[in-house]
Amino acid sequence: MTESVLLARLAAPLQSWGTASHFERRDTQLRPSKSGCVGMVAAALGLDRADDIGRLAALRFAVRADRPGSPVHDYQVVGGGPMPLRPRDLITDHRRAEAAAVHLDGERGPVFGAAARTALASWYGSPKEIAPDERTGALAAGNLRRDPMQTYRWYLADAAFVTGFESRDRDLLERIADALEQPRRLLWLGRKSCPPSGTVAAGVHPGRLETVLRSTALLPNATARAPWFWCEVPPGTAGASRTTDQPVTFDPEHRMHAARWETRTRLTPDPDPAIGWEDLIP
Repeated sequence: MTESVLLARLAAPLQSWGTASHFERRDTQLRPSKSGCVGMVAAALGLDRADDIGRLAALRFAVRADRPGSPVHDYQVVGGGPMPLRPRDLITDHRRAEAAAVHLDGERGPVFGAAARTALASWYGSPKEIAPDERTGALAAGNLRRDPMQTYRWYLADAAFVTGFESRDRDLLERIADALEQPRRLLWLGRKSCPPSGTVAAGVHPGRLETVLRSTALLPNATARAPWFWCEVPPGTAGASRTTDQPVTFDPEHRMHAARWETRTRLTPDPDPAIGWEDLIP
C-alpha cells in the first residue's frame, strides 16, 4: 500500500493552539498543534475522551502557514462578586454546610439562606478552582473568595493553515474527511470559542506530505508566497527539532502527551499546482 494524505483547511476569525496552558494564562503556538488537530478529528468521528486514539495519533502530520495571522490576547476576570446560597451547595460541599450551619439553625423568612448569605459575604463568592473533594469525592470549589481571578488568553487572529495527515490506510483518511464535513461532535480550532469557518476537508490525495503540500495551491487569502512548513519526521533526522504535542490519551483522568520530531522549512508551491481550491467555501 502506498501513502495518501488528507488535506484540511483550518481558518477562522480566531484560533488558539496552546501546548502549555493553565487557567490563568492560556498561550497559543503560531501554528496548529498535532494534539489539537487529532482532538478535532476524534471529535468529528464521535469519539469520547477516554476512547483509544492510537490509530489517529499514529498519522504523520504537517502544517503549512499560508496566512499566519496576528497574535492577540484577551484579558478576563472570572468569579467576582457575591453568589446566591443554594440548598444544593450545602448538600454537595460539606465546607459550606459547616460554615453556614450556625446561621441556618432556626432561620425564618421567605428567602432561603438570607441570614447566612449576609454572614458569609466575606468569603462566599462564585465557585472557582473546581475539583473533586478529598473527603467526599464530589466536585467542590477550591476557592470561594469574592475576589475575581485574572486570566490572559492568547489567540491567532485572521489566520489560515493547510494541514495534512499521512497514512497508508486510505480508508481511514476517507472516513476522517467525511467526518470533518459532517462531524458527530462540534469542531473547534484549539479552543471551544474558535469554530472553523467554511470548508475543512480538502480531499485525500496520493503521495507523501512533502509532495502533496508542494502540489497544493496557496489558499486564496494567503499572505505568504513561500510559507513556513512544519513536517513530522523520524527521530534523528538532520535539522529536526523536538516538540511535545504527540497525543497519547485525552482521558481527563490521565491525559498524556509524548515527544515527536519535526522540521521547519520554507515551502514554495509548484507554479502549476495539481490541487486547487476551486470549490472552497470561505
